[in-house]
Amino acid sequence: MNTKTPTSEEIQALVQGLDPVDWVQLRLTASLSPGQRILAGMQAQAFAMASLRGTLRRKFPELSQSELNMKVLAYLTPVRMERPKDSQ
Repeated sequence: MNTKTPTSEEIQALVQGLDPVDWVQLRLTASLSPGQRILAGMQAQAFAMASLRGTLRRKFPELSQSELNMKVLAYLTPVRMERPKDSQ
């Protein structure tokens, strides 16, 4: 296994677009129990999905709730299933 140590320039390129560390939020998160951290993450995910669902509802008012949910999942799922080229 090749474990090359990154150069300073490579590290700088990786962190260039990242937001600065929010130390207050980091301290608040560190003070939570593991269960509370998981719950906070799940609540944030639910909020983001509800926001996306609301946006999609305005864009596609004719869709049912289950159709909107499928659009949310399609948007958030990075895996795309494709047919193998030889079976087409």
